[in-house]
Amino acid sequence: MAKNHSFIRWAGGKSWFVDGVKDLIKDIQFNNYLEPFMGGASIFFALDIPHQAFLSDINEELVTTFIQIRDNLEEVKNTLKGYKTDKDSYYKIRDIEPTTDIEIAARFLYLNFYSFNGIYRVNSRGKYNVPYGRRTGEFNYDRLDPVSEKLQGVDIRCQDFMDSDLNIGTGDLVFLDPPYTVSSKTGENDHFIAYNATLFSLEDQRRLKDLIDSINEKGAYYILTNAHHETIAKIFEGDLTLEYDRTCNIGGKAAKRGKVQEYILTNIPQVNNNDGEEEV
Repeated sequence: MAKNHSFIRWAGGKSWFVDGVKDLIKDIQFNNYLEPFMGGASIFFALDIPHQAFLSDINEELVTTFIQIRDNLEEVKNTLKGYKTDKDSYYKIRDIEPTTDIEIAARFLYLNFYSFNGIYRVNSRGKYNVPYGRRTGEFNYDRLDPVSEKLQGVDIRCQDFMDSDLNIGTGDLVFLDPPYTVSSKTGENDHFIAYNATLFSLEDQRRLKDLIDSINEKGAYYILTNAHHETIAKIFEGDLTLEYDRTCNIGGKAAKRGKVQEYILTNIPQVNNNDGEEEV
């Protein structure tokens, strides 16, 4: 596994921002590390964590997968190796309901690898419904070994992002990457979409601002990625705001490509803004 990449494909992943984060934190010393919207946790995997790391997300299957890779890697591998990779087998595995956490993790990894674009999407009943992706190649089981090693001792929880506040202390670093999308539209709700069954709404953005306020009060550091939109600028007004351009690679081959601008907000002082094109 490359040090600056997650072991899963994840829409909205921040592997493109790894160098940016390292640049932002190069002049500070932080204690614990927290990532309340862990997703693929690209930033976590790229950093050397000096003390305790706390990863969390509201996606139960994602969190279960991280925990089982940490605690029961060989069992997950053995279950995963039993799955066939043809189209018919894919839909059979997609439709099963796992009965153990190890099966949940193996199925999650399988679907993430072989589904169309690695998208995580569920229907109104909470059932995964992404079609087969016709991906060639075999799953790299050895890639999970350094992942499991990196996750040893990490506190991994399924919880709302606000619950992370209980673990934040002075001098900690909090990386926040809430679900959002960026478009050229100007409507207030255009940038807040559902990656799973729960919508990250404007009210959630305002709750996130409350968490930012708490981080500041505790004397901790934060880095927040968010939609480049006037509504976001108003909600999070106060701390240093950077603007990053990047190439958006989310979507299929027919999807519209182009530069995407995003806000990076932080309370880390004396930050240099090095704009540039970076790949997801």
